[in-house]
Amino acid sequence: MTSEELVVDHEQVRIDGFELYEGTPLDVRSVIAGMQQDVKDGFRFEEVPWSRFGHAYGSGHDVPELLTRLRSQNTEMVRQSLNNLWGSVVHQGTVGSVAPLTVPFLLRIAADPSAHHRASTLRLAAAAARREHWGYGTRDTFLKVAAQEWLCDCGGYAMNWSIEASRNAVAADAGLLLPLLHDPDPEVRASACYALATASGEARRITEALHARLAIERIPGVRASLVLAAAELAREHADPHAASWARALCADPEQPADVRVPAALAWLCLVDDPVPDDLHRTLDALVTDDLAGVLDDVPWIAHVDENGLTRTLDQMLNNAEPGVPWVDPWD
Repeated sequence: MTSEELVVDHEQVRIDGFELYEGTPLDVRSVIAGMQQDVKDGFRFEEVPWSRFGHAYGSGHDVPELLTRLRSQNTEMVRQSLNNLWGSVVHQGTVGSVAPLTVPFLLRIAADPSAHHRASTLRLAAAAARREHWGYGTRDTFLKVAAQEWLCDCGGYAMNWSIEASRNAVAADAGLLLPLLHDPDPEVRASACYALATASGEARRITEALHARLAIERIPGVRASLVLAAAELAREHADPHAASWARALCADPEQPADVRVPAALAWLCLVDDPVPDDLHRTLDALVTDDLAGVLDDVPWIAHVDENGLTRTLDQMLNNAEPGVPWVDPWD
């Protein structure tokens, strides 16, 4: 395929589907799979086909400059570059086709202790590797990473492929992310959980690391993130033991509420069973305004609503629609 042919023919896609481009240089999954280690480690942007893929405002040719600025010691420059990347490569929850190409570099920047805004950088990588739920916190959607139906980005590219490619990039660099579960900054630890949960592979290794960190973690929001990350990974990889793990964690009176309530949410998403009375009683006893104040900032919950925990509980327990004013779910 020559450079002149490296453009998606959307008319042909409407006839034959995106599978027409599977495995070609226009398949961003193939580009990620072929990205050499020295290209990633050396930030050799010139060897990445940025212009072949796009974001909300057109070609991805401008992305390398923004990534370069993320490595600056000028905090304001880093902040502005992050804002520009958020507004383009994952514009309003739409993952652009160039987004996966940023993930290996975002992870390396975030892993550098001298970098600024590391937690936000990790969350950007995680956003490139998951679908937006648009306020849905239901049992079916809350821990769902990938899209089953075909979705397209602003330029008409298959967003399913972009998300899959980003997840593959996270899995390939799990070794960079796992040490961040022990980072001195709790926001980095929580964001590392959110990114690791999207990985398309290395599930057992990541799960063991999440469980090990949970045993020693002391920050409530990070503990909740560890539980939800392990559950999301289990859901995506069909771990048959995860539901019983979550149920036992929820029922354990020795565990703090910031572990037991996320474990309850995890169990609700991992099974189709009716909600048992004892789980209702547990949530009734544990969910307080103070707990909601902590959990509302946890990424999974924050993305449901500004009142994320109450909205999530209302949807999971009452089948409420997103945006419906919250009422006491056990009233």
